[in-house]
Amino acid sequence: MFKKILLPIDLQETALAAKATRIAVSESRQHGAEIYLLAVVPGFGMPVIESFFPDDTMQKVSREVESELKRFIAANFPPEISVHPVISQGSPVEQILAECRLLKADLIIIPSHNKNLGQVLLGSCASGVVSQANCTVMVVKG
Repeated sequence: MFKKILLPIDLQETALAAKATRIAVSESRQHGAEIYLLAVVPGFGMPVIESFFPDDTMQKVSREVESELKRFIAANFPPEISVHPVISQGSPVEQILAECRLLKADLIIIPSHNKNLGQVLLGSCASGVVSQANCTVMVVKG
């Protein structure tokens, strides 16, 4: 049923990411799906802010995030699971949805913090993805 699973994670929330990863591995095994592990790096937001940083700042950040993703994959995915690291820059919701369209993913597994108030019990990122995605979305509560 699912062939391409998009798994956006926050590398600063590895416990929550690990829980969603276990579910993604299970779904991958069940359906023979590939997993695309997405880390979104926030951009500078405005050119005036970007001008305060050296030109290669985002390249250095991307290299570090890529290294972290590879370590996360090695520690959390069995070797028989096909996992592709993906890094994008910008708004998390926009980048998750754009990557979903680009990959033609048929399942997004997104971790979300447990919250008692706001965003109808979902984090703002998960809420935005759920409301706008054109595919099945599974929300993994922390």
